[in-house]
Amino acid sequence: MAASAGVKTLTSSSSSSVTAPDSFDMSTGFPPKPSLKPDQIRYCVQALKFFKEKQTDQSSIIEKEFSILQDHRMRASEVNSSCSVARLQVNSRKNRYTDVVPFDANRIVLDPCKDHRSSAMGYINASLITAEANPSENISRFIATQGPLPETFEDFWEMVLQNHCPAVVMLTRLVDHHRIQKCGDYFQAENGPRLFGNICTVTRRITTTDSSLVLRHMEVNYEESKDPPLPVLHIQYPEWPDHGVPDDTSAVRDIFRRLHHLPSSKGPIVVHCSAGIGRTGTYCAVHNTIQRILIGDMSALDLVSTITTFRSQRMGMVQTLDQYYFCYEAIIDELEDLISDPKTQARLNWCVISDSGNLM
Repeated sequence: MAASAGVKTLTSSSSSSVTAPDSFDMSTGFPPKPSLKPDQIRYCVQALKFFKEKQTDQSSIIEKEFSILQDHRMRASEVNSSCSVARLQVNSRKNRYTDVVPFDANRIVLDPCKDHRSSAMGYINASLITAEANPSENISRFIATQGPLPETFEDFWEMVLQNHCPAVVMLTRLVDHHRIQKCGDYFQAENGPRLFGNICTVTRRITTTDSSLVLRHMEVNYEESKDPPLPVLHIQYPEWPDHGVPDDTSAVRDIFRRLHHLPSSKGPIVVHCSAGIGRTGTYCAVHNTIQRILIGDMSALDLVSTITTFRSQRMGMVQTLDQYYFCYEAIIDELEDLISDPKTQARLNWCVISDSGNLM
């Protein structure tokens, strides 16, 4: 998708205009880093040292960790018995890939009243993803899903509305360089609203950032509803290659900076690529790990455990060794950036002195 540079304001036939909430940063530059408290500085320094030691290890601890993850993948028989609703014939056309489907236990269930076929059981190929045993308001929940198909566009926006999702992260192009369709066009609207069944989406503003993200401030609502529309920040990163990783971590960290402050009570963040496991799992792992470090949850240092949990909720999360390495790179880059400014360094030095050098 070719996105125009700069900021573009779109008009629509909607009778009222709602400005973007303060939580939606539509600027083109890299978002500012949060101001860290002394204890957060300690957590970041501790985590940074831990991750960098692994990254520089000559015997490739990281590669061994990914091998452990691959060795413990679910067997086909386990997958089939855990995904009974996805395997129903009535739902087969709702799956982009037949081998990537949600587990029954944590699949997103749409309101059955909205489905014309009750036998579909409110099915959408989407999974609720969490990594912490004790949910925190400061830790995002995710919905990991596939790139919508034309026959699931309405289901997708129904899911966003029912779960009050404040943001959608799209980590794919519509069509890749080999002319293979990776995702249906469920969001673009240049000349006003789009209707999906009885759901109306309006794109109020489009911004292209310095890190190649396309930001869309959207509003979503039922066509006849008298309630205010749901504001949704749609973030597309079209340059992330399928099964691969970006050339650097800046765009992924840009997404994190724009979304990390949203409280979990706002609703889960929707993340998708094409299948909703590789690039999707990688982003979720980076976002979740940094958030948990910032609240002092040092169990986040165990990436194997985090991704094992993710894979128990959606098969194949973080698909390749390169994507697993990229998790480390993005986390390290963000931690280094968070503690790099002069004010933070001054606080860090004060912490070292006050703790008699026992920062760790």
